[in-house]
Amino acid sequence: MEAGSQLSVVRSRKVLLDSGICPAHIIIEGSKIVDIVPEGVTAPQILDVGDLLVMPGVVDSHVHVNEPGRTDWEGYWTATRAAAAGGITTIADMPLMKELMQYALFHQFHAEHELEHVTPRLNNPHDYTTFLVTRPDEMEVEAIRIVIKLCLQYRVHCHIVHLSTAEALPILNEARRAGAMLTVETTHHYLSLAAEDIPKGATHYKCCPPIRARRNQEQLWSALKAGKIDMVVSDHSPCTADLKLLQSGDFLKAWGGISSLQFGLPLFWTSARQRGFSLQDVVNLMCKNTARLCGLENRKGSLVVSKDADLVIWDPDREFEVGY
Repeated sequence: MEAGSQLSVVRSRKVLLDSGICPAHIIIEGSKIVDIVPEGVTAPQILDVGDLLVMPGVVDSHVHVNEPGRTDWEGYWTATRAAAAGGITTIADMPLMKELMQYALFHQFHAEHELEHVTPRLNNPHDYTTFLVTRPDEMEVEAIRIVIKLCLQYRVHCHIVHLSTAEALPILNEARRAGAMLTVETTHHYLSLAAEDIPKGATHYKCCPPIRARRNQEQLWSALKAGKIDMVVSDHSPCTADLKLLQSGDFLKAWGGISSLQFGLPLFWTSARQRGFSLQDVVNLMCKNTARLCGLENRKGSLVVSKDADLVIWDPDREFEVGY
């Protein structure tokens, strides 16, 4: 079927609905789902995908598109193509330009707070550990502590973006028990990459907050499993290659940000299935909860009659290797 063709029915033996995975025909009119039936449908435009999984399109609520202002870094033309390649049908742009951030529907916080008493000894700037000690867990924990105080004081919804440290989980849990309206996200790179594996000079791994140790990573996975972290996003943050200083490999001077928009779904599923997560968990963490955060839960995040016909069709068992 050609790109841009108007579909009227998508048929699969594996459709992921709120009730589970089952054979179904998804009937579409315009951009909306008008019915979901088990069988017996005839139509002029049926896309039969056999045993491929059909699930809601991913909603990535944390993407740095950089348009307007930095379109040599990224832009909607390339960002949306990358998103579509990775099964993401909705992105929420998080501008890096302050004048565009005042229109947020809720309060989002990059949780790192400078610590006056911390002056780490800096060794070889090509070693990842040299950069890592400049962004200790305590920076994140202290910033989140401040956010929690404001959240409880003013009774507003606060969202912690790109949580990287598991050390903040106890105070977040305590704050929620106290009535704080908090939501928390983590990212694919914190769940898939570990500090111990980052080679010398590999500045494409640099981001802020930083990728931390494997033990910390497993604690984040446990928090996801327990429902203590609400969603998983990309925090896609591209830049021009020269800003990564790939030739010098200086972690202290290179731009911090990871470009991974198109790989989020397969990255997450690869690790999640090994830890007992289901495909329904994927939908909850990457479609439903992110749609709710963006105020789009009535239109996106699940395959339901009257919602947008945003679908991703893929093979959860197919393997491929990502290189650089």
